[in-house]
Amino acid sequence: MRRFEKEESFLKLEKGNRPVVCVQGLGFVGAAMAVAVSNAKDTEGNRLYDVIGVDLPTEEGKRRADAITQGLLPFENSDIQLKEALASAHRAGNLIAVTNSSVYTMADVIIVDVNLDISYEGGKADVPLSGFRKAIQTIGESVQPDTLIIVETTVPPGTCENVVVPELNQALVKRGLPKHQVHVSHSYERVMPGKDYLDSIINYWRVYAGVTEEAGDRCETFLSSIINTKDYPMTRLHSTTASETAKVLENSYRAMTIAFMEEWGRFAESVDIDMFQIIEAIRMRPTHSNMRQPGFGVGGYCLTKDPLFAQIAAEKYYQLSHIDFEFCKRAVEVNRKMPMVSFNKLYNHFKQDLKGKKVALFGVSYRQDVGDTRYSPSEPFVKKLTESEAIVDCYDPLVPRWEEMKMDVQQQLPSAPYDAMVFAVGHQEYRQIDFRQWLNGRTPLVLDANNVLSDEQRLQLRTIGCDVISIGRGDNL
Repeated sequence: MRRFEKEESFLKLEKGNRPVVCVQGLGFVGAAMAVAVSNAKDTEGNRLYDVIGVDLPTEEGKRRADAITQGLLPFENSDIQLKEALASAHRAGNLIAVTNSSVYTMADVIIVDVNLDISYEGGKADVPLSGFRKAIQTIGESVQPDTLIIVETTVPPGTCENVVVPELNQALVKRGLPKHQVHVSHSYERVMPGKDYLDSIINYWRVYAGVTEEAGDRCETFLSSIINTKDYPMTRLHSTTASETAKVLENSYRAMTIAFMEEWGRFAESVDIDMFQIIEAIRMRPTHSNMRQPGFGVGGYCLTKDPLFAQIAAEKYYQLSHIDFEFCKRAVEVNRKMPMVSFNKLYNHFKQDLKGKKVALFGVSYRQDVGDTRYSPSEPFVKKLTESEAIVDCYDPLVPRWEEMKMDVQQQLPSAPYDAMVFAVGHQEYRQIDFRQWLNGRTPLVLDANNVLSDEQRLQLRTIGCDVISIGRGDNL
C-alpha cells in the first residue's frame, strides 16, 4: 500500500503488492489488532500485510484514525511493546487509518471489531443490532468476492449465521452479485488492555470457526500468520455459533466467580479475617489457581454485559422461552451492586451524613494500568457520593478526561486535605506511595476498596493515625 494523499478530503489509496487487511472499528480491540496485524512478518522479516484501520466519520472516529496514522495510540496505555510496534509500523508505512468505508474495496481480509452494547429499555436486557447491522451492510456495499471476513466482536450466539451472513448476502445481491461470495468466520478476541496489551493478541490462545469449511480454513491460515501458534495453539470449533458461545460462556464464568466472592467478602469483614490472604493460600492448589477475590466492582466492556447474551440469543434467534440463564443474570446484578458496598462503608463511617465531606477517589478506569472508563464501577460510586452532597475529586494517572462523567481527572497526587481517600483501582503508582511523606500530618479515613495497598502501606497509615477500612478484610488488618 503506497502512501496516501488527500484530495478534497477523500483519502486515495493505491494497493501495493502485499495483501490488504481492513480493521473495522478502532476501539480498544480494533486499534491493537491493527497494530498486531501490521507487525506480522515472514521468516525473513518482511511485513506480510498492509493494514487500514477504519472508523466512523465522527469526531471521535477521526481522532482515533488521525492518531493511528501519525503512529500514536488513541488511548492511554502502559504497554511499551504496543507503542513500539505502532511506531515501527508507522515508520514502515504499512499501517494507516481512515474514516472512509470505500477502502473495503481493497481488502483481502476484513476484521470486524465493532462495539455491541446492551439496552435495558422496558426493564429487560436486549442487544440493539441496528448499529452492528449497519456496519456489516457497509462492508457488503464494497467488499469484493472471495474476501475473508473475521468477526471478532462479542455477539449473542448465532449472530454470524442469523445476521452477518444474511446482511452480506442481501448487499451482494443488491450489487448484482451471487450470494455467499465472501468467507465469514468468527474468532473472538481476548484482548486485555494493560501492560500485556499486545501480547494478549499475538501470544495467546485463539478459538475460531467458519460458516463454511473454506472460511474456517482461511481464518486459520490468516490468524496463524499473526499469532504465535507454536506456543499458543488455536482451537477450531464446529460452527461460528459454537465460537460465539465460547466467548459468552468464558466471560459468564468469570463474572459468576467474581459475584460468588462478594458474600465471602462481607463475611471476612464481619469476622475480622483477611480474605485476600485466604485466597492466596487456596490458589496454591492448581485446580483453584484462578480463584477470584472481593473488590470495588466489575467494569469494562465484557463482564458487565456478556453473561446476558445467551438469554438474548435464546429468545431472539431460537425462540427458546423455556431456557432461563438464572445464574448469569444474577451474577450481573450482584456485580452491578458492588460499588454500593464501598459507598455504604463511607456512609456508615461518617454516621450516615456525607454532606460537605471531601472525598478523593483514586482510580476511575475499570481496571489497573488501563485508561478505559467504559462501564467503570467508579461511575455509580461517584454519582452516589454526589447525590449525598459529598465533594468528590477524582485522580487517575491514565485518564486525563472522564468522558462518561464529562469531567477532567487529576493525575497527580493531591496536596489538599480530605476527609476520606478511596483507593478503587490498583494502578502500580499507588503501591509506590510513601503515605508518611505525602500526607505530612493529615489523617483522613482510607478505604482500600480493591486490595490496592500493600500490608506495609496499611500499617504505615495506621501508624500515622489514619483509620483504615477495607473491602474483603476486617478493619484491624
